[in-house]
Amino acid sequence: MKKGTSFGAPCLLENTLAEMVISAVPSIEMVRFVNSGTEACLGVLRLARAYTGKERIIKFEGCYHGHADRFLVKAGSGVATLGLPDSPGVPKRATYETLTAPFNDISAVENLFETNKGEIAAMILEPVVGNSGFIAPKPVFLNAIRKITKENGALLIFDEVMTGFRLSYGGAQEYYGITPDLTTLGKIVGGGLPVGAYGGRREIMEMVAPAGPMYQAGTLSGNPLAMTAGTHTLKQLQEPGSYTYLDKITGELVQGIVDAGKKAGHAMCGGYIRGMFGFFFTEGPVYNFGDAKKSDTAKFARFFRGMLEEGVYFAPSQFEAGFTSLAHTSEDIQKTIAAAEKVLQQI
Repeated sequence: MKKGTSFGAPCLLENTLAEMVISAVPSIEMVRFVNSGTEACLGVLRLARAYTGKERIIKFEGCYHGHADRFLVKAGSGVATLGLPDSPGVPKRATYETLTAPFNDISAVENLFETNKGEIAAMILEPVVGNSGFIAPKPVFLNAIRKITKENGALLIFDEVMTGFRLSYGGAQEYYGITPDLTTLGKIVGGGLPVGAYGGRREIMEMVAPAGPMYQAGTLSGNPLAMTAGTHTLKQLQEPGSYTYLDKITGELVQGIVDAGKKAGHAMCGGYIRGMFGFFFTEGPVYNFGDAKKSDTAKFARFFRGMLEEGVYFAPSQFEAGFTSLAHTSEDIQKTIAAAEKVLQQI
């Protein structure tokens, strides 16, 4: 199969988007389109086990990779918001092979590889966490885990469902200069429509049927509507100045909200990278899910409701990152900051 095409049904639009994704994302030499980020993560996990012949995986506490059984261990997103440590209905055996470590903790990762020597198929992570709130990696963290996975014959999987095309045109891996073995992408690759994708090195992706023996399929994978929306979205993101603009407005937004919070006497911290951001009602710093859980979630709930009354709709959870877009204007940002100043004085 040619570089620049996907595994889905033969569709010119799909091939065009596949070529754009492959051209953009450093790790992707072949790509498979699916219907959601959850489906992409489910498929990529099966692929990692098929390719390595091993079963154990490492994920990070507070990272959410969809609702497949093996991922619902110390997960973030709605699982964290609702206070569910794991999910009923998931067989114990399904998560037995799932190992967890705190994000940004290199020694914990090293210990897992040492105590499970030769058994780990892959490590999957959000390179910038978005499902525990916005948590950036420490400067040495991503380089360290890339080195550890290579030394132990394990695949490194970047879940870029959130970070893909938001941090840079090539995602977090381009932004940080780290090339994983496999990558998952979410609805941004389809302009917000139901779509996902996973891809990586050719030798690994050729394990996927029909090129190889690992089966995965979906009737609506690569549907023309999502492929068309995706090609137009990526074309717009290629326009000069797109990411400079995102960095500018997101920085103004986060700094404005955090400054307003501190001025009103609240413990707050926050961060951002281009089109992705977050803030916490805690002094910080926040390096992992344990740190994020120190936030005042009741206060966030009051802030959320107050902002909603002012016409600003944030994600209704302290444990969800936010996103800006090219459609947001400077006026939108200033209006949001003004609303935050008002609400933060009231709560």
